[in-house]
Amino acid sequence: MSDSSPMPIEVDVHQTAALLKAEDSEFILLDVREQDEYDFASIKGSVLIPMSELQSRIGEIEALGEKHIIVHCHHGGRSLHVTEFLRARGIEKVQNMTGGIDAWSTEINGEVPRY
Repeated sequence: MSDSSPMPIEVDVHQTAALLKAEDSEFILLDVREQDEYDFASIKGSVLIPMSELQSRIGEIEALGEKHIIVHCHHGGRSLHVTEFLRARGIEKVQNMTGGIDAWSTEINGEVPRY
């Protein structure tokens, strides 16, 4: 099977949770919400680069090279925009987590506060 087919632009919270549990899975969970949102509720292991800082911090993402990146926000809107932006810049192994941290809280980990 060829590995040249593009990865789907979106993954759900269940797929993301499975990747987090897999010991051999190496990916970055990129949170693009703002600092106050992250301080209120976050997914353990996520990396915060707010969408508002993306342009000035793009080098941090480009430095990740070929690593798989899953982007999330509150409900999935901002993270989809970031995913599309990164793909347009040639970063192909990036996906949006549909439903965002709100879906994470309702479907994966109820201890993560909702807002």
